[in-house]
Amino acid sequence: MLYQTLYSLSDQYSFLNVFQYLTFRTGASLFTAFIVSFMFGPMMISWLKSKQKNGQPIREDGPQSHIIQKQGTPTMGGFLILLGLSAGTLLWADLSNEYIWASLLVTTGFGVIGFLDDYAKIIRSSSAGLSGKVKLTLEAAISISAMLIIINKAGPDMGSMLALPFLKDTLIDLGWFMIPFGMFVLIGSSNSVNLTDGLDGLAIMPVIIASGTFALIAYLAGNMVFAEYLNISYVEGSGELAVFLASIIGAGLGFLWFNAPPAMIFMGDTGSLSLGGALGAVSVITKHEIVLAIVGGLFVLETVSVIVQVVSFKLTGKRVFRMAPIHHHYEKKGWAESTIVIRFWIIAVLLALIGLATLKLR
Repeated sequence: MLYQTLYSLSDQYSFLNVFQYLTFRTGASLFTAFIVSFMFGPMMISWLKSKQKNGQPIREDGPQSHIIQKQGTPTMGGFLILLGLSAGTLLWADLSNEYIWASLLVTTGFGVIGFLDDYAKIIRSSSAGLSGKVKLTLEAAISISAMLIIINKAGPDMGSMLALPFLKDTLIDLGWFMIPFGMFVLIGSSNSVNLTDGLDGLAIMPVIIASGTFALIAYLAGNMVFAEYLNISYVEGSGELAVFLASIIGAGLGFLWFNAPPAMIFMGDTGSLSLGGALGAVSVITKHEIVLAIVGGLFVLETVSVIVQVVSFKLTGKRVFRMAPIHHHYEKKGWAESTIVIRFWIIAVLLALIGLATLKLR
């Protein structure tokens, strides 16, 4: 919006030519999103507290420290993130780019689902929100819509292709199976971040790290010269997603200011579902779905821990972990919350570096 307006005046004012540069707009998007998130944070926290008398419902079977320390903390902080990332994206991205709208569709759509889930929990004063079937149905509908936009934009040559990391010029044509595959990536990524969101600052920093990683990937995949040099798939127009991802980073940093231990606000499903969906959408667009499983390996680990726990208990009646997701297992073992969070951040950084290595190791 602001980008198109200012750049259209560059013929009259030459200094406005700076707005044609993707790197400039990426930085501007990050700072815009951060400022919006940071400035509206106290106001939103105060408002949410006034509406949520008891704050986010705490799991009764969870660590006892949560009942004491986290009781009364408001949820739905994802609103703050969505506000910042929407401002940064709408002001600085090229809004004629369909990839931007597909990403925003997934992000805001999943955010609405998360809001409905959070709202149900607050109304019922229970950690149980929407039923799994309702959430999955809504997520599937949004995912199908987004996949149709993405495939149509990519065209017949790239729309149905799956790229394999570590292998040079290797593409697999999935045909129409690309739609259910993309749905799996979007929904899986969204719910993986949701499972990770259980401790103060635990989910948002790995999301920021993954967003930074994919901002670089999107920029390179959208540049024909760099894509050819690195032997990765060139996806015309995908570079614009760097602006979108930068807004996630900025909004996430603004949110982290208030979510740092002890958290003044939780992102809730409003934030976790939307951010996970955003990462999934970008990975599908840039043809780096498998790389997302590496970069977002921490989210995968959290999800696998839940699956293993459930399967083990149903088959043998025994639990592998003291509690799932796995971050609660370490809490039960006596690790301090800050220790778990920082160590998981370190793992997220290492996985992001491994993910970036796939760009050259082909």
